[in-house]
Amino acid sequence: MEPQNLTTVSEFLLLGLSDDPELQPFLFGLFLSMYLVTVLGNLLIILVVSSDSHLHIPMYFFLSNLSSVDICFISTTIPKMLVNIQTHSKSITYAGCLTQMSFFFLFGCLDNLLLAVMAYDRFVAISHPLNYPVIMNPCLCGLLVLVSFFSSLLESQIHCLMVSQLTFCTNVEIHHFFCDAPQLLHLACSDTSINTILMYFIGAIFGGVPLSGILCSYTRIVSSILRVPSTGGKYKAFSTCGSHLLVVCLFYGTGLGVYLSSPISPSPRKGAVASVMYTVVTPMLNPFIYSLRNRDIKRALWRMNG
Repeated sequence: MEPQNLTTVSEFLLLGLSDDPELQPFLFGLFLSMYLVTVLGNLLIILVVSSDSHLHIPMYFFLSNLSSVDICFISTTIPKMLVNIQTHSKSITYAGCLTQMSFFFLFGCLDNLLLAVMAYDRFVAISHPLNYPVIMNPCLCGLLVLVSFFSSLLESQIHCLMVSQLTFCTNVEIHHFFCDAPQLLHLACSDTSINTILMYFIGAIFGGVPLSGILCSYTRIVSSILRVPSTGGKYKAFSTCGSHLLVVCLFYGTGLGVYLSSPISPSPRKGAVASVMYTVVTPMLNPFIYSLRNRDIKRALWRMNG
């Protein structure tokens, strides 16, 4: 196949999760429901944290930021998918595809970095409780969120620049429900070996470093909890970070599974189905995990109802 200049590629085709026409109404209903639950659930967390003065502490400041990012993260992919199902169209413009990919990496990386910041916050709260208000002061909390945002912006722009340099063939079918860098690399006519190495190198830095920080924080947290003499004290200390640990396992377990298997997976469609876990299910479950397992959030909800 003769490669086309990348400027002549006007659109891509998002093939979605299934080609079966009879399945489309079910998929539309399912993903619309999941999207609404995610947005409303995370908005509720933001509302509860902002309206209750008891929750104006670093842990809930980061949680409300995580909820905001989760809303943005799911909004980069699902609305376009729903529009395509409803209009029986699979097209997305070249510029639209790059924009979607850019925002996907921005909010995905920001989610990742905020989880690392929240792990550090729990480490300070459990290991240095007396100095916690001094260490995690409002200035540092704001700075950590800003650094996370600009780091994520840098990562998303690197990915966008990398993909914009590719040349594409006449085949513009993406076996996914959104524009993802590995899928676009598979479609490229030009040599993508350097791009693939670069993609995994960037992933190792922006994914591996925060994950290492989370593991390090939790190693220190566990050692601090084990030094607590009473069983009740151990339970109370662990319960403050149990919700966060569950979210970390969900996000990293599914995300790493998809990206590490993408080069060796024989079926791109299976990868698309698996990616639903970290792009849709994890942001949807976050509000439930934090509200059902967290006494402070439960009390704040009761106070709002009362």
